[in-house]
Amino acid sequence: MSEHPTHALPSYLNANELGPWGIYLEQVERVTPYLGRLAKWVETLKRPKRSLIVDVPVELDNGTIAHFEGYRVQHNTSRGPGKGGVRFHQDVTLSEVMALAAWMSVKSAAVNLPFGGAKGGVRIDPRNYSRGELERITRRYTSEIGAIIGPYKDIPAPDVNTNAQTMAWMMDTYSMNEGATTTGVVTGKPVSLGGSLGRVEATGRGVFVVGCEAARDAGIPIEGARIVIQGFGNVGGTAARLFYEAGAKVIAIQDHTGCVHNDGGLDVLALLKHVEEHGGVAGAPGTDILAPAEFWALETELLIPAALEGQLNQDNANSVRAKIVIEGANGPTTPEADDILTSNGTLIVPDVLANAGGVTVSYFEWVQDFSSFYWSEQEINQRLETMMRAAYTSISAVAKEHKVSQRTAAFITACTRILEAREVRGLYP
Repeated sequence: MSEHPTHALPSYLNANELGPWGIYLEQVERVTPYLGRLAKWVETLKRPKRSLIVDVPVELDNGTIAHFEGYRVQHNTSRGPGKGGVRFHQDVTLSEVMALAAWMSVKSAAVNLPFGGAKGGVRIDPRNYSRGELERITRRYTSEIGAIIGPYKDIPAPDVNTNAQTMAWMMDTYSMNEGATTTGVVTGKPVSLGGSLGRVEATGRGVFVVGCEAARDAGIPIEGARIVIQGFGNVGGTAARLFYEAGAKVIAIQDHTGCVHNDGGLDVLALLKHVEEHGGVAGAPGTDILAPAEFWALETELLIPAALEGQLNQDNANSVRAKIVIEGANGPTTPEADDILTSNGTLIVPDVLANAGGVTVSYFEWVQDFSSFYWSEQEINQRLETMMRAAYTSISAVAKEHKVSQRTAAFITACTRILEAREVRGLYP
């Protein structure tokens, strides 16, 4: 009987520059010893099921033809259809989309949703294009990936630089190609097209719920607790408002325009209004300006990175003086920073748990689309809070049982569920 070597890396990746996919692989390596008999299937987690790279040609407003790179990666669909956002960003790469798809697999399984993981992206800086151009790019991209998405196959959602309008264009394009209105092909749609109430705030609300649970476990009262947040968009802005309304002191916010700070607590509602009018937090009245290095070093109870990946790294992790880090963004902490923070006594509530509110309410939206029966916003928020609390409790129990970090516990929980489904389904043919 011949022996076949295990090839951990697909040939299309550069072993010297794995990017975000390398971080994900390291996380899988850390969890493998805890998988028992399921470890024989672990290579499944190291290879996306399907990776599609498409050319997106579009006629621009000036009559020229532009070409953009588009991606859709389905990491795993053992537990259900792929689920994951579509981002428009000039730095999108295959490695990044693969990692984000894999984290979606883990996230869906960690919260016990009947989804696999997927992700999509177009390599474009949307600030340089008109609304009409973005619509044409979205529709062409949707047509190019149309063969592999669908309400039972893979369900896109908004992500960086995409929103409910983007999803409306995607849903309409897919429906036109199918010849029937198919609302369940995407989530995060406008409510008028079968979107769910509570979806816009869902990720930020989930961050708030698990932040409150983690603080309670650590014996920290939310009222008066200091909060520092990186990112003040949909996720960071919602989390800031909910903590502010709960009586916490949001003392610093960083976004793409700079850092603002007030030791006595920022007026979050006024700051949200300022951002609406000026496009960023910079220049908000009643605030001090901080350099990025000072921002990360602030003494605080909760630090919430809610922007892009890799923000907490080996260069700044040692300066962090937060008791708890709640990961609102995907992959904001590198493995090196993970180890530094943990050894310094900082609790990290990982992205695959902390920001799972968005995919949880996307699941509610998908269910509502199938039944054409819609729930109230209060019902949505209650169901979301119940599921997030249950996931936090079960993952915390696994962390205590195995004496591991919450990230490793979330991966143990999720990878066990994914690989149990893989094992019991078997290999076909």
